[in-house]
Parts: sequence; C-alpha cells; structure tokens
Amino acid sequence: SDDFRLPELSLPAGITAGPNGALWFAESSDPKLGRVTTGPGAQSGSVTDAGDSTATLRGAVTPASEATAYHFEYGTTTGYGVPTPVTNAGSSGKFLAVLDLDVRERGVTDYRYRLLPVFANLLPADADMQALIARLRAPWATRLAEPLAVTEGLLYRRGNFGGTWDQLLLDALMTVKGAEIALSPGFRWGSTLLPGQTITLDDLMSQTALTYPQTTLTDMTGEALKRVLEDVCDNLFNPDPYYRQGGDMLRVGGLTYACEPAARAGRRISDLRIGGRPLDASRRYRVAGWAPVSDEARAAGGEPIWDVVARYLRARKTVPPLRANVPDLRGVAGNGGLAP
Repeated sequence: SDDFRLPELSLPAGITAGPNGALWFAESSDPKLGRVTTGPGAQSGSVTDAGDSTATLRGAVTPASEATAYHFEYGTTTGYGVPTPVTNAGSSGKFLAVLDLDVRERGVTDYRYRLLPVFANLLPADADMQALIARLRAPWATRLAEPLAVTEGLLYRRGNFGGTWDQLLLDALMTVKGAEIALSPGFRWGSTLLPGQTITLDDLMSQTALTYPQTTLTDMTGEALKRVLEDVCDNLFNPDPYYRQGGDMLRVGGLTYACEPAARAGRRISDLRIGGRPLDASRRYRVAGWAPVSDEARAAGGEPIWDVVARYLRARKTVPPLRANVPDLRGVAGNGGLAP
C-alpha cells in the first residue's frame, strides 16, 4: 500500500478479497488496515444490433478504487482506429457509467452519457470484510463516536477549488494556529453532513485520515505563495495531459485570488488579496497548513490536523453555515467542467 510503509518484520493477518477487487489485510505488528490494488481493468463485451451504420458496444470497467477513464475503439478492421469520447468511470463504485453512441458511416455523430448512482446501503455487505472492519475499529469505537459540534449548514467536499468541509479545516487552522493564511490539500473524499447533524470525531477523521497528518506553521513571502498556487494550478491545467498529476486545487483560507485556467504557466494566478488589500510580494505572512510531503516537515512532529480541528469544534459547539473560499474564475464561460 502507498499509505504506509510496512515494517521490516511484517505480519499481515485477516487477508481477504474486497468487493472492488483489492486485497485487504490487517498489519498485526503495527495495527493498521492495508490495501493492495491491482489497478484498473477493462474487458470488451459483445457487439449487438450491428447494422450498416450503427451498433451497440458493450464492455466492463473495473476501477479497483482508482480514478479511471475509458473509451471504445471501433473500425471496419481489427485495427480499429476510431476512438469514442473519453469518459470517467469513477473510483469506488459510486456510479455506473452508461455511454450511448450514435455511430454512422462517418463515425460518432452523437452520444449520451449518464451516471447511474449506486446505493450502497441497498447492497448486502461482504460479511468477511464487514467483520474485519468492525474488529479493527472496536478499540477506537467510543472515541470515534465523540460529538464535537453541530453544523448549521451543509458540510461537503466537491468541485475543483473547495467545499465547506475544506473551509472548516482552513478556519480551524487559522484560528488555532494564529495564522493569517491557511492552506489545505485538494482532496474530495469524506462524508457529507446535512444541516443540524452532529459532527463526530469519526466524521472529522473521514476528512483528514492520512498517515502524514502533521500541521505546519511557517512564514512565506507573498511571492512564494503565488509560486505555490501557480505550481499546483499547472499540475491541474497544463495543456499537455501527461503533465497533469491529478488532485484538485490547493484550498486557501484568508487569501482571495483570481484564476485563469487557460492562461500560460506562471500567469494563471492574479489579483491576490488578503483582507481586501493586494498581497505584498516581499512581505512575509504567517501560513498554517497540514499534510506535508517533505521528510523534514514530517519529522518536525506537528500536531495532527484532527486534534487541531477537534479542539476548535469543541470550543465552538456549533458551526454556522459556511461559504467556500473559491477563486474568481476567468475565461471559463460555458465550461461546466471547471465550475467551482
């Protein structure tokens, strides 16, 4: 697994095959739940309703818990040569992707794409996997059930640039750490909570459960902050797909900015402001963050993000409706894929 390094003397136990094709195990020498995936797979199916200019193509895609895209290729010979549009197949079985194509002599003339939701609570759980998870969670069940606060608004994660769960993490970092600006990784995973629901420690862990949860507090110049945002933005919007490394835009608190995804590298981020005033390129700002990737930052032993946010929530009891701090997007009119 990429989530943690196995000890030199590894004692895996409770090995079982999960419903998504991954191999799950419990590491006995260092209590953790691990997963080994084989990567996405695809299998072509039969062709039906074949006519002079149309046909129905079938196939199966197994994402294996990884973000996966797929397309068909077709043609008049086994060389194929004509691709269909590329679509997303999801990552964790949340949706069933259905792509209907209108194929004529000149190729694909039209298509319809739908995501059919998969309601997990209507599907029977794998008994062995359910028992393994229950056993591993048992020592921490009481702690995870601790109520921290009640949310008055919708807490969610979605979109390229952030959601209200991200905003909650950012607000907590700035308040507890005494920072002017906060940065949070561009994650989308975690549970959504409805207005009026209690935020438990389990809910918080669903948003922050990494093996490198350390928080950081550093001084950064305005120039360095812009450079970081530009680097992450290029990782998302580089015109060459081979330079896109995945993930979403860095979530930012205390700082507003404009973003033009179609601009050239180094020129996508502009109009950076803090407290309504332009960011000073030479001034140093106190910046809080979490999930550092450098060995030095991890070795510094910063307080885990879940402890920081839990302390923030316990002190407040209620969380008012939050509005995600998303950038002013420019040059994206009509592009629904870049909507915040």
